[in-house]
Amino acid sequence: MVYQNPDGVRIGLEVHVQLNKLNTKLFCGCSTKYHDSEPNTHVCPVCLGLPGSLPVINEKAVEYAMKIGLALNCSIVEQTQFHRKNYYYPDLPKGFQTTQYDFPIAGEGKIVIEGEDGERVIGITRAHIEEDPGRLQHIGSIDKSKGTLINYNRSGMTLIEIVSEPDMRSPKEARRYLDKLRSILDYLDVFDGDLEGAMRVDANVSVFMGERVEVKNISSFKGAERALLYEIMRQKNHIRRGGEITLETRHFDEARGVTLSMRTKETENDYRYFPEPDLVPLRVADRVPEILKTLPELPDAKRERFVKEYGIIDMHARAAVTDQDIADLFETVTLGENVSPNNAAVWVIDILKGELNYRDVIIRVTKTEKREIESQNQCKWPLYKSMTLKLYRKKYVDTVPEIESGNIIKTIQLVKEKKITEQSGVEIIRTMLDNGGKPQDIVKEKGLLKVADDIVATAVEEAIAENPEAVTDFHAGKEKSMNFLVGKVMQKTKGRADAREAREKLITKLNE
Repeated sequence: MVYQNPDGVRIGLEVHVQLNKLNTKLFCGCSTKYHDSEPNTHVCPVCLGLPGSLPVINEKAVEYAMKIGLALNCSIVEQTQFHRKNYYYPDLPKGFQTTQYDFPIAGEGKIVIEGEDGERVIGITRAHIEEDPGRLQHIGSIDKSKGTLINYNRSGMTLIEIVSEPDMRSPKEARRYLDKLRSILDYLDVFDGDLEGAMRVDANVSVFMGERVEVKNISSFKGAERALLYEIMRQKNHIRRGGEITLETRHFDEARGVTLSMRTKETENDYRYFPEPDLVPLRVADRVPEILKTLPELPDAKRERFVKEYGIIDMHARAAVTDQDIADLFETVTLGENVSPNNAAVWVIDILKGELNYRDVIIRVTKTEKREIESQNQCKWPLYKSMTLKLYRKKYVDTVPEIESGNIIKTIQLVKEKKITEQSGVEIIRTMLDNGGKPQDIVKEKGLLKVADDIVATAVEEAIAENPEAVTDFHAGKEKSMNFLVGKVMQKTKGRADAREAREKLITKLNE
């Protein structure tokens, strides 16, 4: 099936990834831990571009860049080189940005995403290293600002710019690409995506195969999707009114949900690229075998292994591997006695992950008793026998006490042993997420033990006797009547009956 694209929408993304897990900046010794610091306190002559200061490359930054390139299926260049990209802007203290031009460290890669009609391959044009500029803070909106403050703490931080081909055909595909890219980067452990400015997006978009427009500095994935939706509609309406789309740079105003024209788009010649005289070229290809050995098992490989090794459905495997902590927790839970992989998938990926999404929190896990497993492609992945879960909202604010993976396993075991119902199991998970505690204590405190069969049988007889209209509707073939009667049984047993068993007993009794 060929994907139909009648509007000729083409989207390419430039994603700037800040390698904030490095201890120091790209060309100097300033600390990268600036996020909670006072403005302009993490600076030095090098990252401020003062006369006479000389840059020294951060070797670890080059290693991280190579890891990212290899994880994106890119080829690594034999020799890379830095250039000066010249333009004047207040957040760029040197008057130029040190970046890579015609010798990027990685190129010609790909990412596979779920497209509108199945899997789609999104090409990666290049991934290169550059320094981050400072941060402008406008007083008011960008188009009506009463003034602008500049914080240079961010200046000189290591960025990896990942440039895609214009292979995406909708804002939804762009969002899926960003989600997949973030997942890969999380697995590599090269950045903390929850910190401000860790991933910033520039989107290039055109319609009807016309001229492209760049939308700059989008700070969130949701914002990228909204910006693209607006910009595509704006371009279509402009063309339908007889206008022409010109090459320009626009800003996305997140508060108003609109894009605003900033300037005409610069070309490469405008930047007057020339080789950075203070940095020698770097030979990097020789280090590829060494870097390959450090790569973890990545999401696509993990997904394939989950399906093959554990026999879970592809939908569960896809949902699990998007979050490495969820994937690790799933594997840990499968180690529980009398817990099958399918049990673990339902409770961790469907129920637990669903409750986390509902609460808008993420988990970070502390892992113990780690052992490395060697795969056929020589990448290693860890298997853990126990974990401690911590839940966080944005900016890492603790929300609940710690949860042991053993307590999740115990909940599944209680359901499987038919000591509690599935609904009671869900209630235990919710209680642990909100207040902590152990499953056994929650069962006792809330009275969640499953009721005896004779109590369910009595509740069934009472529900039938008290609701003759529903009984008549059942015999008339109205399916909703059965749901009504099951609800009455559950009400009488205070939710401690198994709904499936209650339904079976009702059907048996009504057909006598």
